[in-house]
Amino acid sequence: MFFSIRLLLLLLVTAALPAAAQSIAFTKDNFGDNKDGLREANRELKDGDTEYRADPPRYAAALPHFLEAQQFNPNNAALNVKIGDCYLHSSTKTAALPYLQKAAKLDATADARTHYLLARALHLSGKWREALAEYQQAQPVGGNTRNGDAESISANDLQRYMQQCRNGQQLAAHPTRVFIDNAGPELNSADSDYGPVVSADESTILITSRRAGSTGGKKDPEGNGFFEDIYQASWQGKKWSRATNLGTPVNTDDHNATVGLAPDGQRMLVYVGTNGGDLLEANLTGSAWTKPKQLGSRINTKYHESSASYSPDGRWLYFVSDRQEGSLGGSDIYKVDMEGRTQPVNLGSAINTSYGEEGVFMAPDGKTLYFSSEGHNSMGGYDIFKSVLENGKWGEPENLGWPINTPDDDVFFVTSASGRHGYYSSDRPGGLGAKDIYRITFLGPEKPPVLSEEDQLLASRLNPVKQTVLAPAVAVATAQVTILKGTVTDDATKQPLDAAIDLIDNTSGQTIATFRSNATSGRYLVSLPSGTNYGIVVRQDGYLFHSENFDLPAGAAFAEVVKDVPLKKLEVGTTIVLRNIFFDTGKASLRPESTAELERLQKLLTETPALKLEMAGHTDDVGEAAKNQDLSQRRAQAVVAYLTQHGIAAARLSAAGYGETQPVAPNTTKAGRQLNRRTEFKVTAK
Repeated sequence: MFFSIRLLLLLLVTAALPAAAQSIAFTKDNFGDNKDGLREANRELKDGDTEYRADPPRYAAALPHFLEAQQFNPNNAALNVKIGDCYLHSSTKTAALPYLQKAAKLDATADARTHYLLARALHLSGKWREALAEYQQAQPVGGNTRNGDAESISANDLQRYMQQCRNGQQLAAHPTRVFIDNAGPELNSADSDYGPVVSADESTILITSRRAGSTGGKKDPEGNGFFEDIYQASWQGKKWSRATNLGTPVNTDDHNATVGLAPDGQRMLVYVGTNGGDLLEANLTGSAWTKPKQLGSRINTKYHESSASYSPDGRWLYFVSDRQEGSLGGSDIYKVDMEGRTQPVNLGSAINTSYGEEGVFMAPDGKTLYFSSEGHNSMGGYDIFKSVLENGKWGEPENLGWPINTPDDDVFFVTSASGRHGYYSSDRPGGLGAKDIYRITFLGPEKPPVLSEEDQLLASRLNPVKQTVLAPAVAVATAQVTILKGTVTDDATKQPLDAAIDLIDNTSGQTIATFRSNATSGRYLVSLPSGTNYGIVVRQDGYLFHSENFDLPAGAAFAEVVKDVPLKKLEVGTTIVLRNIFFDTGKASLRPESTAELERLQKLLTETPALKLEMAGHTDDVGEAAKNQDLSQRRAQAVVAYLTQHGIAAARLSAAGYGETQPVAPNTTKAGRQLNRRTEFKVTAK
């Protein structure tokens, strides 16, 4: 009797529960009272299937038809699977999840492929544990095909995806401390915006966009918006200016995308879709960009060359290619000397994997390489990594971590010279379009909580109430690079000049690179990685050269120096300071690092036979005035002696020591005293 009552109660409770969801077919048995709606829905299904089953499938074209049919009947498992599949092949992949979850609920006997698609959607949504469970049920799909086409998922693929989920669990458990902010409507549109590149000082940004108003006005046949065009904006102090289309000759009727920008913003690398995908270069002449030109057959091949980045000195190019010769698999990163004739060199297995690498960027410090990879410990798709070159070897790539990286593709990451900010594109909730440009602010390590010292001293005798306090602020690590920038002008007219700027390694005496100031604005920017004694020489025909010195020891932290350079014409009475003449403290013997500057002075005198100069030595006010006077005289004579020994007639030169009598800055600070210790020349005849 008791058993019968229990059974009856169980049956009543079971009857009260809702029936399990079931897939509803598009048939008149289910929708006989709405024949017109059913007919229209089936027409949409047929049109969608035509696109979906094409070779290759046209997912973007199929999706609108499937969504129309789903409005009529939202409870068909197969249709929800197709919608989810289409979204997984779109720029908004996370939109697939609710459809595939619904499909799994509607079909209790869902096949392995449905479990696989659901696993992908969960994976791409960062639901690591749930994705792993679905991948386990998807195991039988390995090696199968869909609709007779060539798509198949091997057991190795599934194992790789599951490892990516485990990587994601580990990385998400220790998130990177960053702010990730949408760059706003000034840069982003309702369409896809991506591929940001910035000048080293963050004053200029170039992006690629598929927004309306493209140069050619063409739309992508795959439904991905308009053809790509390049846009430019400038930093306005608190936000970017509104991005403007560069127009012709950079943008054409075809696809045009920016992939790299020189640190000074004067040269740009452009990707075009011709010849399988090639890399071109455009130059900023005044305020206008030149027509992009091919980079040559050493770089561009019949294969796909997709992204590139300059080294800080502009000599080397890092680029991505899927060429087969020397490849480690997929697309690899290569390095080539732009001024030489040697063939590109594969960066090797420390960087490249058997999977794809993409979006290469060499930071302005000249040693930190950022790139995206499907290999290493990716959490899914392409993740952004960084590797540092030390003693000629690349360090183990470091995943930038969650939330910078996501389970979807994260590519084309760049940083400012300081390393405090990064830029990339991402498809995130709350964006303005499919893909948006985001600005990343790196916060550095978290300040650790510590116990107050008083509590620790009392701990042996009492059981005090512990007070948690914050440790001193943790400094945010910045790049080991100095940015030197400013404007070159005519000293008399104050008009901007197009001048050459030589970057010299004073230790070796070699010219590392030569840049030019902008012809219209006179602006220049030079990136100086730490670890070198640099000589900076600004020169222009008809003017006396201007020199600066930056001795940056290894490990020197980021700094930004603004130095405007007024070039002086060769006139009697003009005085020029020689910043790269060096003496040991208290001595008058020229150090070897002075050679490059002395050779420039010799060249000036050789090219201007009538030129006569007075070499002048100056000191600070430390020590006795008489000794300072004598030291300054001997230093001026040392310069004259070098020049006469190298072919300059003694009658054209004189030496004068002024000691501490002509300071150019107060002697009350270290910086002021350094400015006062100087060697200079004055034009006495020309």
